[in-house]
Amino acid sequence: MLNKTLTEQSQALAKGEVSSLELTQAYIQRINQLEPQVNAFISQTPEQALAQAKAADERRAKGDAHALTGIPLAHKDIFCTQGVRTSCGSKMLDNFIAPYNATVIERFNAVGAVSLGKTNLDEFAMGSSTESSFYGPTRNPWQLDRVPGGSSGGAAAAIAANFAAGATGTDTGGSIRQPAAFCGISGIKPTYGRVSRWGMIAYGSSLDQGGPMAKSCSDLALMLEVMASFDAKDSTSVDQPVPAYSQGLTQSIKGLRIGLPKEYFGEGLDPRIADQVQAAVKTLETQGAIIKEISLPLTHLAIPAYYIIAPAEASTNLSRYDGVKFGHRCDNPKDLQDLYLRTRQQGFGTEVKRRILIGTYALSAGYYDAYYRKAQQLRRMIKNDFAAALQEVDVIAGPATPNLPWTLGAKSQDPVAMYLEDLYTIAVNLAGLPGMSVPCGFVDGLPVGLQLIGNYFQEQQLLTLGHQYQLQSDWHLQQPELSTSGGN
Repeated sequence: MLNKTLTEQSQALAKGEVSSLELTQAYIQRINQLEPQVNAFISQTPEQALAQAKAADERRAKGDAHALTGIPLAHKDIFCTQGVRTSCGSKMLDNFIAPYNATVIERFNAVGAVSLGKTNLDEFAMGSSTESSFYGPTRNPWQLDRVPGGSSGGAAAAIAANFAAGATGTDTGGSIRQPAAFCGISGIKPTYGRVSRWGMIAYGSSLDQGGPMAKSCSDLALMLEVMASFDAKDSTSVDQPVPAYSQGLTQSIKGLRIGLPKEYFGEGLDPRIADQVQAAVKTLETQGAIIKEISLPLTHLAIPAYYIIAPAEASTNLSRYDGVKFGHRCDNPKDLQDLYLRTRQQGFGTEVKRRILIGTYALSAGYYDAYYRKAQQLRRMIKNDFAAALQEVDVIAGPATPNLPWTLGAKSQDPVAMYLEDLYTIAVNLAGLPGMSVPCGFVDGLPVGLQLIGNYFQEQQLLTLGHQYQLQSDWHLQQPELSTSGGN
């Protein structure tokens, strides 16, 4: 049953072929056996999960069930979860027990989903490999010496390893789509404002967006129906009706215009990934989609603009971690300045410190206009780039990543090389558009992701397109072979 998709598990629960308690016990047993190899979780909550599963079975027995009632999920450890450690992968919050639930967690609790625990991530979601976590790196279940991507690498690895049916992730510059591609699963970053950010610990407030990760697009549709909502507690939440995404998956894609940006297939892209992506696009063409080459001429400016804006917002958001109200606090501070200095010195890792320094510099007097303001102007131009392209086509398609998952430690000492891995994803966040990655093949035994980018609030179109592709392919059903002996 663990090999099945979330959608299939939901159907099995509805038919009484399996109980939530049995399903949850099976997941807990598998996690206990194989988690040490992968390190997908920061905190596991088996007792809570079993209690939730028992309540879900009782709810189903009364006929009061949602599609996700009793489905075991995992949550990225950036969503506040009442009574459970919420660490953001940082020593700074290692002792922080959240006193309330994020809106996303509340919504899953309301439909009776089961929570298996909190997944690993790059510290404060800053990274592309899940190597900057205070709790050690997560390993890619396909090849354990490779990274799973980041920052939602723990969530992606948990799904690939069959530790959970689905998981929540967050995407600031590709942190759902890139690990989904690296781990051979599906993941969608909704339009900015579609999913509540309340209780989702901030990295870059104008860029962060929560979204679902799972095996298939039909799974994503079921999860996004729960996650998407207007939330008055979140000032960035948009009051838009939420479609029944799972009901629209069977729509025809005949006549749908798909654009291939020439900038996405040039220098820097592994040609083997290009071949897999082009083959996937041809599959969509056989189903009636119209393929057209387009241009996004400012693609090369996305990385420099992003790595000014995101660190600037991070330096502001992380100023609250000072050892006074919550989180890590240094021992025996001499005075207030010493408290701040040593707390932050001890509590933050190298990458987080780097981004705080970059952001503070960019916002400082004398440099604000030269860096931050200029980056925001570029952001507007990039947004206009997408707007022009999306008048020509309905959906933009391309690779999710320029390269295959690299070996652990290969880029840890070269932050610029790591940043360049976000080439195809970060512009989507700068523009606030929805983007999705679906598995489209393998190279040297490692998964490849097809990225689909849509217009604002057109998540249904992306999910339908991805679902129609998955009806014609089985890449999303391939699974790594983990063994209890530690082999791969």
